[in-house]
Amino acid sequence: MMRYNREIVETSGTEGGVIDAPFQIVPVPADAAQAPEAMGSKPKFWFSRDGEPWLFKRIRANTGEDWAEKVSEGLCGLLNVPHASYDLATWRDTRGVISRSFQPRTAAIVFGNEILFRVVPDYPRKKKGSRVFYRVPQHTVDLVMEVMENPAIQVPTDWEPPEGIESSADVFCGYMLLDAWIGNTDRHHENWAIVLRPSEADRIQMYLAPTFDHASSLGSHITDLERSERMTTRDQGRSMEAFARRASSPFFQSKDAPKPLTTLDAFREAARRRPRAAQAWLNSLATISDEAVEHLISRIPEERMSRPASQFATKLLQLNRRRLLENAGS
Repeated sequence: MMRYNREIVETSGTEGGVIDAPFQIVPVPADAAQAPEAMGSKPKFWFSRDGEPWLFKRIRANTGEDWAEKVSEGLCGLLNVPHASYDLATWRDTRGVISRSFQPRTAAIVFGNEILFRVVPDYPRKKKGSRVFYRVPQHTVDLVMEVMENPAIQVPTDWEPPEGIESSADVFCGYMLLDAWIGNTDRHHENWAIVLRPSEADRIQMYLAPTFDHASSLGSHITDLERSERMTTRDQGRSMEAFARRASSPFFQSKDAPKPLTTLDAFREAARRRPRAAQAWLNSLATISDEAVEHLISRIPEERMSRPASQFATKLLQLNRRRLLENAGS
């Protein structure tokens, strides 16, 4: 059983306070690979660990995709959003992360694009070798939320919903808030899913999958030079605020829209349909202290996350949190 409940983070700075050790880096045996994973754009493979299926995902060169996944996992815990688990890892001297499968052995997983092209007659199908497929104007907030509002789709298993969260649509609204907070630009239609699990009398139960794949978050794809410049520049077009405002989601307002929504605007669209849930998630965000976030980021080993990267991520989270709490309803 995976634990999704809020993590208790103890901060240092007080007499007798607890300072947690850096997150471990798990070595994956060189011969561990058992089966490649076709989904996504990064090299990855499945392997067995403690009798369970785990996925190793290699990061792209010159990125912080590994620490972005680990920090985002911790932020999900603070927010109480159901999420996949991640550990920092190495395989044959290659940096990456490992994640235990959230798919029960008897279950199947159906990704968003597979669902939507059964719902929408003209929804595009994947063209081999094209990432353009990940950003299609038919992928609208209203369409996805309409799918989530199907009462047959239950909330993720082994997770206790907080007050005000009652349905998979409410939970998905939380995923949208998470994206706006961490600057996740990659919740395309293969980065959300439904889990199908057989039950009694040959019936199939449907559950929203926990949130997963947050590697394109927290400025993980920019250089330390750009991070430093954005944190110090007087050029408003190159500032941290401009970086935060321009974070683009893979969601569109309509199929005729010329460009996708920002992550904040995508959350606003979800909040329009699920106002009670949106307020519940905003209330949860408001309880998370800067100290808890800083403590979490401080546990990433220095060899994985540079000082400019940790400073930038910390500042970005503070900025996006303020933007959400002050402007999400406007």
